[in-house]
Amino acid sequence: MSVAGIHARFQTSFGDFSLDVDVRLPAQGVSVIFGRSGCGKTTLLRCIAGLQQAEGELTVAGERWQQPGQSLPVHQRPLAYVFQETSLFPHLSVRRNLLYGYRRVPRAQRRIEPAQAIHWLGLEGLLERMPVRLSGGERQRVAIARALLTSPKLLLLDEPLSALDQSSKRDILPYLERLRDQLAIPMLYVTHATGEMARLADHLVIMERGKVVANGPLAATLARLDLPVLAEESAGVIIEARIGLVDPQWHLCRADFDGGSLWVRDFPGAGVGVAVRLRVMASDVSVALQRHDHQSIQNLVPATLAALTPERHPAMTMVRLMAGATPLLARLTSRSVSQLELAPGAAVWLQVKSVAIVE
Repeated sequence: MSVAGIHARFQTSFGDFSLDVDVRLPAQGVSVIFGRSGCGKTTLLRCIAGLQQAEGELTVAGERWQQPGQSLPVHQRPLAYVFQETSLFPHLSVRRNLLYGYRRVPRAQRRIEPAQAIHWLGLEGLLERMPVRLSGGERQRVAIARALLTSPKLLLLDEPLSALDQSSKRDILPYLERLRDQLAIPMLYVTHATGEMARLADHLVIMERGKVVANGPLAATLARLDLPVLAEESAGVIIEARIGLVDPQWHLCRADFDGGSLWVRDFPGAGVGVAVRLRVMASDVSVALQRHDHQSIQNLVPATLAALTPERHPAMTMVRLMAGATPLLARLTSRSVSQLELAPGAAVWLQVKSVAIVE
């Protein structure tokens, strides 16, 4: 891991909860801290922000923010923290909310300009509104833009969508994806929602009972079979792909990746060469020993079986497969695993439903 990344090591306890983590994170992109409620996600974020006292050390972009016996106070840590509640200044317009923090940053230290933040968060039509006239999703976009205009070296987001309804969440996610692709600073994003994790994460940290149980690139981490928090109904993988063909007659696109291709529904902006992120659920993948063309499932991908792991219920088995260099998961009945005599190394065909793939 580059020294320009983040190294966080903390130990603390209160009540019957203990946090004991030692984690390294990339210098750019979105690192999602994921896990069930009460696992320590927010506590870790608060330790990084200096809001929670803990023993340990913290290095960000080569700068030591905390070490044994010495810790920068919150106001000296060049970070921005976006909470579940936006806390906008109710007496200031959107424009004046945005400029509040920006004007307090010395000119030489300003790395993000108002026009950039306004564009990234789609705020052009909201600048003269007062916070009371904004929807929940609009308020959160303003809060994120305001945080960015303090020119932080680290952006922390603590379940920023948890207070929003589903419609608002769908509206704001594309803006967060734009930030992920545009920002040159690391973002740490806390969530227990698998949909947000799948859409936003470049890097994934999984926590259980105050400890980090997995830490790595999103695709590789999701494809692991030894993580109970992922081995549930939401188990699946993320595939980075590019559109190789558009079929306007059937409103489909062929998404090509290292190891094969998958047909997906078309979407606004779809075109040859466009990068897409596909989510393939384990429950929507079946396995065959031979290729079967005469069926409704048209996504057929050759693969090699890599590993099998029994699930909590003995009727089910999770199977890890490799299509070229791309891992996929399939949830199969243990009976079918036995009947097909599936074992590591077997050459198989994956059958994947187009409707199960999320752009």
